[in-house]
Amino acid sequence: MIDKLRGDAIGAAACPPPLRDFNMQATRVSVAMICALLASGPALAPAVAADAPAGAAGCTGCHAGNPRVETPVPPLAGRPAGDISAAMIAFKAGQRPGTIMDRIAKGFSDEEISAIAQWYAGQK
Repeated sequence: MIDKLRGDAIGAAACPPPLRDFNMQATRVSVAMICALLASGPALAPAVAADAPAGAAGCTGCHAGNPRVETPVPPLAGRPAGDISAAMIAFKAGQRPGTIMDRIAKGFSDEEISAIAQWYAGQK
């Protein structure tokens, strides 16, 4: 036990005072940031939250979470549910060409498509 205490004391003594003060300050800042993040809870949650229906999280791999972002792949958040459902059903039926959406849509039932569309329509 005494050797362990001596080792800690030697390690602390070997660290120059300015660096030791910097390490303590960095630790305090890190702890404060972690506490602030934990206290904020759902306020900082990503666009796809825990209440999202099954399958909705996978959409954000291609579709932007922010409806105001200009991308070749249209954002889903805030779009009318009917538009999202109609597009998904057309992809699923092979009536709308797609690079990957036709294959993805086939993996969802009509009920799942409706739930995802309703959820994304509610995201602003």
